[in-house]
Amino acid sequence: MNDVKTILANDVQYAYLEAGTGPLALCVHGWPDTAHTWRHLLPRLAAAGYRAVAPFMRGYGPTALPADGAYQVGALVADVNALHEVLGGDENAVLIGSDMGSLATYGAIGHSPQRWSRAVTMAAAPHKVLAEAFLDYDMMKRIYYIFMLQTRIADQVLERDPFGWLTSIWNDFSPGYDPTEDIGYLKISLADRAHLHAATKGYFHARINPELHLPKYTAEQHAGDADFERPLLYLHGRGDGVFPARLAALAENALGPRGKLLFVEDAGHFLQLQQPEKVNDIVLDWLRS
Repeated sequence: MNDVKTILANDVQYAYLEAGTGPLALCVHGWPDTAHTWRHLLPRLAAAGYRAVAPFMRGYGPTALPADGAYQVGALVADVNALHEVLGGDENAVLIGSDMGSLATYGAIGHSPQRWSRAVTMAAAPHKVLAEAFLDYDMMKRIYYIFMLQTRIADQVLERDPFGWLTSIWNDFSPGYDPTEDIGYLKISLADRAHLHAATKGYFHARINPELHLPKYTAEQHAGDADFERPLLYLHGRGDGVFPARLAALAENALGPRGKLLFVEDAGHFLQLQQPEKVNDIVLDWLRS
């Protein structure tokens, strides 16, 4: 599983981790994270009869930087559906996302529901819920980094001590979790300036600047706003340090007719790492149901 493979999807040379054989289970990481965030889940998915694949998303090495320079959610949606295609996924494929990977998941099952039988998201509610949450004063304080990354201060932070700053982000997002191993993976993934800036400034400039959105991803960009047809499980850490549980609770009515919201106790934003066995059991039970 630690051997990194590569494949071309949506004109991006993707690197990925893989375990098992069977129907595709695509696991999409978020920020600031890597494919290694799924190191506990991949073996469980493989043992359950899935071909579990965790790509390093665009902007994160060893995946190549995208030639189109796009880091909007719509580009991630297009990548996810393209990965389904080139990895030989069929209608039995399942999709699992965390944080930014959750936004890609909402878009992918909204844009191409025929590709996915079920989906699981973690730590980021559907778009319309997040849009409302971002207007909450407490939430605005917690997402200071989105606004900081729009300024020249970001360049100074990223030049001076980027991984010290990212360690602080992890500590805030998931209080009580030791992110040492994950920061080690990030140091490898974002070792060069281009990948570091892509995974930080690239994503969050595109997050709040629609003028950076490419027209070719327009349909994918808005696909996550639709009503979801597929069974969708949303997991949220009760102690999430960036997206408070009281705001995440608003997602209950935004998951579609076959959607379900569950809170995971004693876990923060990176719940799949803080409570891996509990999260793995919940995910596998959902996929079997």
